[in-house]
Amino acid sequence: MTTKKSLSASIIAGLLASTGMATAQDCAAPIKVGVLHSLSGSMAISETTLKDVMLMLIEKQNEAGGLLGCQIEAVVVDPASDWPLFAEKARELLTVSDVDVIFGNWTSVSRKSVLPVIEELNGLLFYPVQYEGEESSRNVFYTGAAPNQQAIPAVNYFLEELGVEKFALLGTDYVYPRTTNNILEAYLMDHGIAAEDIFVNYTPFGQSDWATIVADVVALGEDGKQVGVISTINGDANIGFYKELAAAGVSADDIPVVAFSVGEEELSGLDTSNLAGHLAAWNYFQSADTPANAEFIAAWKEFAGPDRVTNDPMEAHYIGFNMWVNAVKAAGTTDVDAVRAAMYGQEFPNLTGGTAVMLPNHHLAKPVLIGEIQADGQFDIISQTTEVAGDAWTDFLPESAVLKSDWQTLGCGMYNVETETCVQLTSNY
Repeated sequence: MTTKKSLSASIIAGLLASTGMATAQDCAAPIKVGVLHSLSGSMAISETTLKDVMLMLIEKQNEAGGLLGCQIEAVVVDPASDWPLFAEKARELLTVSDVDVIFGNWTSVSRKSVLPVIEELNGLLFYPVQYEGEESSRNVFYTGAAPNQQAIPAVNYFLEELGVEKFALLGTDYVYPRTTNNILEAYLMDHGIAAEDIFVNYTPFGQSDWATIVADVVALGEDGKQVGVISTINGDANIGFYKELAAAGVSADDIPVVAFSVGEEELSGLDTSNLAGHLAAWNYFQSADTPANAEFIAAWKEFAGPDRVTNDPMEAHYIGFNMWVNAVKAAGTTDVDAVRAAMYGQEFPNLTGGTAVMLPNHHLAKPVLIGEIQADGQFDIISQTTEVAGDAWTDFLPESAVLKSDWQTLGCGMYNVETETCVQLTSNY
């Protein structure tokens, strides 16, 4: 990536962590940051931009003097949307490249592939994308949304604001959509939606033929009840899905869609003129009207090009990277155990006007936003909450409702509050 002209001091200040001067030290080698995102395959449409934003953040940190007196080096690998390859590349980053931290993954199946590797080698992963919850690792900081910060609020909006009576839960066939939809089915039935009024369908990555599925969704409304689609479709399959909706003449007034994996980057490759009115639920949109966001967007366009857009997982990397920088400064080292201990309670301004806080369960407190697709591919923010604390274990599945994650005090990611026992080994730091 060619280095762009220097940014203004105010923009750099908005991009960098600044909790105090780090003690200068002689560096025999740079601090290495692993970047583990698919740059090819079905997920490249979403993940390439996350690699790019990490390069920008690292470049600006280096311009400000680096970290602990050292420069930071990005070590970029391409797991190519191949889930077992994610594990191989993570092992390569930790054992061959000797990185100090990894920022990466999009799909939960790729994260699940990486998890045993980073736990075995005591690596540290910052995971920036919404996910299904039902997991808590001492080696992962989950900077994207848990279900209570995205899926549940989106369903509530459909129920309370749009009067949706029948739900089509459409997802790509892997762990995130299946687990999220299990949670949503239980939640919907708890809120009076009959099982027969919930249609669930899964398709492979890269699905291109959506005619039959869209026809099935349309048929749900033949009895006159309002139908809504909850979409956990991931990657480039979204292109075919939205094109088929438009071809079938389905508008947001007819059958609204709320997506959990469609943001500005995915829409940038679509003709959005027929998608206006459909929705997405995230914790950030480019259209957020704050000074911090304006500075971030300006910096991004200067670095990556005037036509590039921002999105929610980029903000998650922005927050996670700056929290990691601050934790390294506080610990005075990049040692994983020391940095982990310094992460709890870290605060950093988010781009929507509030403050993100890292919780003992390795999740952030973040606002929940619902945006309406506009013809220009941006989102009109129609709903925004104050910060919501991410919950690793949902309250809507009986086996999870009794579990609590607290790595700071209890040293446990699966603490049963009824038996007062930990299902996992106690943390040893």
